[in-house]
Parts: sequence; structure tokens; C-alpha cells
Amino acid sequence: MIRIPPTVLTFAATDPSSGAGLQADLLTFASIGCYPLSVVTAITVQDTVGVENVLVFDADWVNDQARAVLEDMQVSAFKLGLLGSTENVAVIAEIMADYPDIPLLIDPILASGRGDELADEEMQAAMIELLFPQATLITPNSLEARRFAFFDDDSDAAENATLDECAQRLLNMGCEYVLITGTHERSPEVINTLYGENGLKQVFSWERLPGSYHGSGCTLTSAIAACIAHGLPIEEAVAEAQEYTWQTLKGAFRPGMGQFIPDRMFWARDEDDDGDEDDES
Repeated sequence: MIRIPPTVLTFAATDPSSGAGLQADLLTFASIGCYPLSVVTAITVQDTVGVENVLVFDADWVNDQARAVLEDMQVSAFKLGLLGSTENVAVIAEIMADYPDIPLLIDPILASGRGDELADEEMQAAMIELLFPQATLITPNSLEARRFAFFDDDSDAAENATLDECAQRLLNMGCEYVLITGTHERSPEVINTLYGENGLKQVFSWERLPGSYHGSGCTLTSAIAACIAHGLPIEEAVAEAQEYTWQTLKGAFRPGMGQFIPDRMFWARDEDDDGDEDDES
């Protein structure tokens, strides 16, 4: 009997560089042994430097893509990335509500690595109201955590808040778990912190690697979704996915003029093959 791998469905925008977005999700799912499914929410014009333009798909197209796949295949986990519009947020929330037993992981993207804004205030409000209460886990970086947690408050409150306070506010919005990543914090190491119903669950410390990476957040959330699809409990999935992501960043390469791209197939490379790494020093 042929074994069917677990399937993970991502809702995301395309990235022609394959550094982030939908293509990054698919690479990550496949690398961790899952069968990748996808719903396109938008098409972007971007490279390893930044996002130049976004063509958002109509919500009906998003709905039809998802319904077609879900009526045909069994899905083990959902992953949400760049959603494109308030209308897309609303229709995806309706879809998620029809599958409450399937884990939902959200990478709440607000901007590109360069700082290109990708979600307006209306979209943020819709995500908070419609999607966060259904989420198994959201994975904001520290900047996103502050913006979402203090969405209705003044900026001074957000700037002075601790990440613990931000996490509690996000949990109060209905999320089951929150993983705040610390790449943007000024710390010698990258500190990622998992929070749950009773507050702080686990603190993870990772060596801060040099360079800037395109798609590290997509990789992490997708990796957690893949690990959960394989049946790992949330805390173990979060730990395993971070190890995987750190290895992709350690083996990252720079094919263009912008950020480094995580090597999601690092495990398939010859350990003695240094590639073009010396050219980037």
C-alpha cells in the first residue's frame, strides 16, 4: 500500500524569486516530507531586494481555489501568509470556520524585509477580528507583535511595551499560541518565545547569523505547519521547525543583489560543497 504524505495548504502570494511567499512555503513543505497544496491570494513583482507591485486576486477566485482542493483532498494543516485584501481575509475566515479541527498557522505579514507595506489598517483589523480567534498559532516578529497587540492604542504604548505584554494581548484576541520571533530585537542572540494559555511556555535562543534573509518568516511558519501535519505536538513542532529554519539560514545563498535566500534543501547538499559562499564575503 502506497503511503500518502500529510498535506499542508498555504494561502499566500507568489514571489518570482522563490525566496518568500507561496514558493517558499511549497519548498519548505516538500523538504519536510509533506505534500504541498496552494491557494494564490496575489501575484507580486519582487526580487531579493524588495516588493515593487502587488496584484491582488478577487476573493471569489481565492474561495474557488480553496474549495476545489478541500472538496478533493484531506488537509492536515493550514498556513496563511500574505492575504492581499480585507475581502480575502473575510473569505478565508469563512473557509477556516468550516474546518475548525484542522490546525491553522498564521504568519501575520505586514511588510516586506525592506519595509514595503503589505497590509493596511483595515486588513489588520479584519485579521484580528476574523482570523486570530481561529488560529492555533500566530508567528509575528517583534515589530508585527507590537503593531497588532496595540492596534487600537497610541504608538508610544507599543514602543514601551514588553514582548510578554504583547503576547498576552494577542492571546486575548483568541489565538491559542503565539510565537514571537526576535530577529529585529537588539540582542546578541535571536530569542524566540512561545506563549500559550497560561502565558510563557518556552524560550528558544539561537546564534545570530550574519546577513539579511529573504523569506525566513515564511520558512519558519511553514516548517511548523509541516511538523504539526506529521503529528508533532505544538511545542515539539515549534522546536523542530526552528532547528530546521536555522539550518536553512546557516546554509543560505545570495543569488541576486539583495538578501540571502534560505537553503530549504540544505540536507540534500554535499557537506564538502561550499558553493559560491566565498564569493559573498
